[in-house]
Amino acid sequence: MDVDTHKKIKLKAFNVDREIIIKVIDNGSGIPTDEIGNIFTPFYTTKIEGSGIGLSLSRQIMKAHLGKLLVKSVPGRTEF
Repeated sequence: MDVDTHKKIKLKAFNVDREIIIKVIDNGSGIPTDEIGNIFTPFYTTKIEGSGIGLSLSRQIMKAHLGKLLVKSVPGRTEF
């Protein structure tokens, strides 16, 4: 599948059954299936200069506010 070369980020917010859902969607290369299970692990990174705390911390903040942080990813589309 060809990935769109124009970088795009979409933000969507809506209410479903009294839950507020916020989606952040991009059209990047996606997260490989062998890595997706690790992306919320503290200090896990695939970047040379990454610390690996961003997604882990984000998930902890969401849990502290009784929320969830989920991810779906395929080549050309990642959604949090």
